[in-house]
Order: sequence, then structure tokens, then C-alpha cells
Amino acid sequence: MPIRLNPDLLPTLLASIQQSKQNQSTATQELASGRNVNQLSDNPAAAASLVQNHDQAAADAQFLQSLSTLQSKYQVADSTLGNVVQALTRAVTLGTEGANGTLTAADRQAIAGEVRGLLVQTVSLANTAYQGSFLFAGTKVSAQPFTLNSATNTVTYNGNSATTTVQLSNGNAITANLPGDQLFQNASGSVTAALTDLYTALTTGTNIPNSVVEVQIALSQVNQQRIFYGNNLNQINLSENYLNQDKLNLSQQENSLAGADMATVATEFAQAQIANQATMNATARVLSLPTLLDFLR
Repeated sequence: MPIRLNPDLLPTLLASIQQSKQNQSTATQELASGRNVNQLSDNPAAAASLVQNHDQAAADAQFLQSLSTLQSKYQVADSTLGNVVQALTRAVTLGTEGANGTLTAADRQAIAGEVRGLLVQTVSLANTAYQGSFLFAGTKVSAQPFTLNSATNTVTYNGNSATTTVQLSNGNAITANLPGDQLFQNASGSVTAALTDLYTALTTGTNIPNSVVEVQIALSQVNQQRIFYGNNLNQINLSENYLNQDKLNLSQQENSLAGADMATVATEFAQAQIANQATMNATARVLSLPTLLDFLR
């Protein structure tokens, strides 16, 4: 049976060299990146899934960054209200002392002076800002929300009663703020009015017990309002846990879609090297064979 030989091996060998070099290059890229999908042509379906994966991961990262900022804002607000609670608690103590009938007018004036100091401190706390925005101004965050008239000791609210919402994650949103009038001039217990009334009562020596009760009611109201921040901080923690878990799941999904089996890739790289070297040797031998012209000379 006759054996048929390819009369022109060179093009075939050159094609083999090109293929082995391509295989070697692909394996090198996979070893360097740890991925078997480095461009769309490697696996179009996996590449499309990776695009969606990256988009979701980017959205998660953006949500987490926003949550971090919001968490810090809530912590500052809650800490501020904690200081207000301390001021009101001190005011109750002072008012109780001032109601003692054995005190002189001078004693009550001294106590009244400390209460006024608490009023000034509370107004300052109500004007707390975070990253350049006033926390208790409603949506008028660029202007100081409370002003104290030193002559009359009355406090004016310059903000508004508007609230905003913020999205914690896809489909999950919460109220982002409590306006200052709800916190400090609530009809159920006004902080500023209670402190002003207690100061006036101590100064005049009249109606002190009722003023103390008024401060206690304001204190209770502030504690009730603080629940808002505690609840929202809990929701932020839950959202952070969810988003971090989603990021982990996306990372695992990406590894499943595009992660290279390094042992397999190393074997493929070695095989490509061997194939390339064998083809190069074969090509060298073909090129060294005598031609018909050599025999005719």
C-alpha cells in the first residue's frame, strides 16, 4: 500500500508553530491573572455574566460607602442628643434644688444662672453640624437652625420640618433625618421652652415645681426621639451585613465563572512549550532537506 506524503509540509508546520505559540500565550496570561476569561472571545457567555457581576459589585460598594457616611452622621446625632439628655437631667436636679423653700433669692439666682448656661449649651448642641451640614435643620442644612435671643432667652427655629429618605440597598430605604422642631420644640415637650421657663421660674421664685415637671416631660420626649437613631443604626448594620455577604457571593461567583485551575493551566503551558519545541525541531529538519535542484546540480 503506497504511503502518501504531504508534498509541502512547511505551511502546515508554520501553522502548528503559530497554534502552539497561541496556546502558550493563553496559558501564560491565565497563569499571570489567575483567570481563564480575560477577554470577550475567551468565553462570551461568561464574560456577559461577569459584566453583570461587576455592575452589582460596584453598586454594593457604593451603597456601603453611603452607609458608612450615614452611620457616622447618625452616631454624631445620637451622641449630641445624649449630651442634651445630660443637660436636661442636670436641669431637673437644679430645678429640684431651686424649689427648696429654704433657699435665698441669691441662691436661686445662682441656680438660674447655671440653668441659663444649660440653655445656651443646648442651643449650641441643636446647631451641631456634620461635614458642613446642620443635622437638625430639616432640609435647610446650610443655615444654622436655632438662634437664641439673649435679651428674652427665647429660641427661634430657622429650619423646616421636612425629612428626606436614603436608600440602604436595592429596594430598602429609611428616613434620613429628624427636623429640629420635632426634636427641640416638640408640642409634646419642648426642650428650649422648658429650659427657658425653668430659668424664668428660678429668677422670679415662682412656679418652680411646674417648670421642673416641664423639663422632665421634655427629657422624656428627647429620649423617645433618640429611638429613631438607634433603630436606623440597627438597620444600617443589617444592610452592611447583607451587602458584605453579597460582595462575598459575587466574588465566589466570579471565581466560578472566570477563575483558572492553576494546576491545569500549568500543565497546558508545559504541553504548549513541548509542542512548540517539537514543531520547531520538525520545521528545522524540513528546511534542511535537499531539494530536487540540489540533485540536478
